[in-house]
Amino acid sequence: MNKLPEYIHERMGGKLQQGQIAKYVIVPGSQTRIKKIVSHWDEHKKLAHHYEFLVHSGTLNGQAITACSTGIGGRSTSIAIDEMAALGANTFIRIGVTGGIQPNMHVGDLVIASGAVRMDKTSEHYVFPEYPAVADMEVTCALIAAAQSEGCNYHVGIGATASSFYAGQGITCLNGYRTTKMDAIVSDIKSANVYDWDTETATIYTLCNLYGLRAGRVNVIVDDPNTGLYEPAGEDDAVKVVTAAVTLLMKWDKIKQANKEDVMLPDHPGTIHEARGAQ
Repeated sequence: MNKLPEYIHERMGGKLQQGQIAKYVIVPGSQTRIKKIVSHWDEHKKLAHHYEFLVHSGTLNGQAITACSTGIGGRSTSIAIDEMAALGANTFIRIGVTGGIQPNMHVGDLVIASGAVRMDKTSEHYVFPEYPAVADMEVTCALIAAAQSEGCNYHVGIGATASSFYAGQGITCLNGYRTTKMDAIVSDIKSANVYDWDTETATIYTLCNLYGLRAGRVNVIVDDPNTGLYEPAGEDDAVKVVTAAVTLLMKWDKIKQANKEDVMLPDHPGTIHEARGAQ
């Protein structure tokens, strides 16, 4: 039997080296969203483009930051988390698009996930199904504070991570194919007070908790509940919120290090603008 390398993708096709990946990594699914994210940084450089993984590193307020696209679904997302963590990342924030499930949600609203229903299947290979997929408290607080500072309408609650975009979310498939199980998915999830869908969050949360890392997630609602049409209003707001949240985390981590503390209890409001000027 051939001996596999420690990480099968070998540092994104051998393009990445130790020291190139920051502690803070933003993980969108889409490669095109990387361009929007890095436009808010001081400077940036593309380090790797390996299959669905596009990796840029740079600085934000003088501190190192990285963005890595994950592609769609748990399998590719788990690769991105493993690879980035092995190269030094310890804080992951997912930014994506979604459809709201609860009736008080509208296009352009942000959904900050405090946890995720593990329907992703990928995380089951790592740990027993009863293990929870939960967000890091500090990252979640930073996202909430950032959303408030940016004046965004947001919701905080549990999301559902499906393993299938169509059947897994109860959407009728080709030629009208449906099963009785699909008929109950949406109503069951809605009754359980789940806020939105995606295909990555539960994988990220599970792996980061297993590895002792921090993770959070913000999605923007882009599916118009009245027309069913895709409407990307709010995507730029989501990018601004993630940028502000990372800025806050950088500040809080410095305070924790200086005070030799393990956890930062945020002092809000008023922290966002102070953090943006912190070096």
